Amino acid sequence: MRAIIGDDPVQSAAAQAELAAAVEVMLALPALCELVWVLTQGYKVAPDRVAAGIRRLINSSNVVLNRRAAEAGLALLSAGGDFADGVIAYEGRWLGSDIFVSFDHGAVELAQAQGEPARVLT
Repeated sequence: MRAIIGDDPVQSAAAQAELAAAVEVMLALPALCELVWVLTQGYKVAPDRVAAGIRRLINSSNVVLNRRAAEAGLALLSAGGDFADGVIAYEGRWLGSDIFVSFDHGAVELAQAQGEPARVLT
C-alpha cells in the first residue's frame, strides 16, 4: 500500500524499489481489498480512479493474483458497490456456494443486477 499511496516518503520509496526489482509480486486478495478500502474511504479517491489504478496494477506483467476474484471485485466497485463484496461473492461461488448472502442490501441488489443469486439476511 505504501508504494501506491506515498504517505511515508522513506517507506514508500523502499516499497516502490522492492516492487520494481521483484521478478514476481504475489498480491493477496485481502491486501487488495484493504488497498481499495483505504483509497476510497480514507483518501476519498473516486471509485473509477481506484478501479483504473487497480487494473493497471493487476495487469502488470509480474503481478500474480486470483485475477477472476479481482475482476469480480472491480465489477462490483464499478457498479457502485464494494470491491470486497465482489471478491467475497466470487470466492463463495468458487468454493461451491449457490448464493451470496449479506446483511448489505446494496451489495445484494448489485449482485442480483449482475445475474448472481443473492439474498439479504434478516
